[in-house]
Amino acid sequence: MEKTELEELKEKVPCIAVLEHLGFALDRKESTRKAMKYRHEAAIIIVIHEGKGWFDPLSDRKGDVFSLVEYLEGLPFVEALNQVAGLVGFVPAENVWDRGSRDRGPDLSVPERWRARREPWRGSATWQYLNDARHLPEPVLRAAIAAGSLREGPHGSMWAAHVDADGAVAGWEERGPDWRGFATGGAKVLFRLGRPEALRLCVTEAAIDAMSLAALENLRPDTLYLSTGGGWSPATDEAIRALAAKPEIQLVAATDNNRQGDVYACRLLALAEEVGCPGERLRPMADDWNADLKAKEEARGKEETSRLPHARRPRQG
Repeated sequence: MEKTELEELKEKVPCIAVLEHLGFALDRKESTRKAMKYRHEAAIIIVIHEGKGWFDPLSDRKGDVFSLVEYLEGLPFVEALNQVAGLVGFVPAENVWDRGSRDRGPDLSVPERWRARREPWRGSATWQYLNDARHLPEPVLRAAIAAGSLREGPHGSMWAAHVDADGAVAGWEERGPDWRGFATGGAKVLFRLGRPEALRLCVTEAAIDAMSLAALENLRPDTLYLSTGGGWSPATDEAIRALAAKPEIQLVAATDNNRQGDVYACRLLALAEEVGCPGERLRPMADDWNADLKAKEEARGKEETSRLPHARRPRQG
């Protein structure tokens, strides 16, 4: 088959057609218009480049629709080519991502877009989302704002900065009542909360989980709370290795309590072994640390309500 014919075939069969054909389903909650997350059992594939490209967030595998079939089916290229050709005309159920980007356009650089946003303040829409809906306490929010790590996003959403070793903003996690994504054109490195010189590194999968764990541990002064933003880019790997290589460091894999979290934890613990620092798995009771924080706050609220005079039963005569 000529190169032009291969290119035509790639145009006719997007990666999402292959994934749906193999039983993968779109995780809308964790997808964005430019990065659609598909799951099948423990496997995860992120589709990018408007369906023309993909990568596995838990490994270094990536490529086009042909390499996707080779990877998932274990087929040589010729057989993968035939399977892709057999999907011509297949119409995926999730052919169009209907949630437009809420990020600013490409006319501004990543640092400029970050600086153009206000920091959250008590009573702001972002503050209310984080404090009321996510149960993050004021001391943690104040610490993150003081560190320059939070910004007001559109429609009451939160922007949580990913910074490099020099503190430069490379991108940001976006979370809101009905929005989840990452900065358009930005790069995932690490969200950081705590003292840079801390000897205990707690690595989570989301900035909200990093702040939730910080709240549960009362912002331990010996701990730097980190988030990979659910990805594992080369820059993330390099940043974690640089932190873990310092003397007397302890690396804590504080990832989610599910299969994906276990895969991330195994990767973190393997990294710790490679750089020669102690590693530990810290697992939330619920699915993630924010769920644990919510459960704790709800239990405290019920306990306080039960102590109110009107909540006590009248004495029997």
